[in-house]
Amino acid sequence: MSKLRDLFIRNLAQTSDAPIGLEIVRAEGVWLYTADGRRYLDFIAGIGVSALGHGHPAVLAAIERQMRRYLHVMVYGEYLIEPQVELAARLAGLLPAPLSRVYFTNSGAEAIEGALKAARKFTGRHALAAFEGAYHGDTLGALSLAGNPAWRKPFEPLLDSVRHLPFDDPGALDAIDSSLAAVVIEPVQAEGGVRIPAIGFMRELRSRCDRAGALLVFDEVLTGLGRTGRLFALEHFGVVPDMVVLAKALGGGLPLGAFVGSDEVIGTLSHDPPLGHITTFGGHPLSCAAGLAALEVITQEELSAHAVEKGAYLVEALRALAAPEIAEVRGIGLLVGLDFHSAEFAHRFVAETISRGVIVNWTLNADQVVRLAPPLAIVRREIDIAVAAMRDALLGTRGGASRV
Repeated sequence: MSKLRDLFIRNLAQTSDAPIGLEIVRAEGVWLYTADGRRYLDFIAGIGVSALGHGHPAVLAAIERQMRRYLHVMVYGEYLIEPQVELAARLAGLLPAPLSRVYFTNSGAEAIEGALKAARKFTGRHALAAFEGAYHGDTLGALSLAGNPAWRKPFEPLLDSVRHLPFDDPGALDAIDSSLAAVVIEPVQAEGGVRIPAIGFMRELRSRCDRAGALLVFDEVLTGLGRTGRLFALEHFGVVPDMVVLAKALGGGLPLGAFVGSDEVIGTLSHDPPLGHITTFGGHPLSCAAGLAALEVITQEELSAHAVEKGAYLVEALRALAAPEIAEVRGIGLLVGLDFHSAEFAHRFVAETISRGVIVNWTLNADQVVRLAPPLAIVRREIDIAVAAMRDALLGTRGGASRV
């Protein structure tokens, strides 16, 4: 055991009983390089963070320019910090009206918390609704929205008055009434197993929220910034929420989240009392500089369209495997789910695929589904490498224990 691995086991808080444990020494493009001389194709893009791949030169140049100017200078929202203001303005220009006021945070979970506070204060109500299979983060408020009771139960009591409705079920929308401050939904459920709702369901959801006076909040932490083949997944449905929550790819590889809404909704946090929601590091200048550079690459190089093309190619290649263990291959842009008949088989398949040099993972709320979300700039040759590894992994999984 290396010294670093020993310290990892002894001193770093573990999040599972069996961490992957790769010792990363370098990352470039779609590849991760480890201390034992191997390389791995990152087919989950750091759980959606590294949308441009690793070490994109435009992002690195922006980070270097900003770090030579200044790093942290004041808590968020008090000084005119150029990268903050420029990124906020750019996002406001890309999102549909009235989503024009940006509140930066450190992460997606923190952005969800801010959106919940804004919704409660703006409406004067406290009840919330979310959906079965949902994942919105692991802070207490975000966890209260979680659609899998197994993740909530060990930490209860959480927020009260949270309703969990069946996803993509128009009949469930009858539960939306005037007691609700907000309804929070992922336009595509990622941790729920890459579940893509019907357009009619999403439009009816918008209509029900309007009639009830409840705010509609879209969690685009994973789906935002080109992942689904549109810059924002909301564009697939022709629905404009009252708030949208962003993170992961937003920071270009650095920690950054945001919740965005109208002046009226977000402005409610600035008075009665003032500083109604504050953050020390949210919107850090370095993160905003990196995020702005990444956003310009995504838009200028039309990586959303690239995600449509490469996602279709990936889905076709996976379906061509014709593996009897796979019940369905679902995809929207470069967000793809392999839905296995068995969670046990899916878990072994993940281990076998990683052992063959391709990083994949299963989803938290549907552990029979393996999620694929490679960097948006991936090319066909790299997709072919991944699919070949998965083909071999299927054979290895059928044959018995993993080599990891």
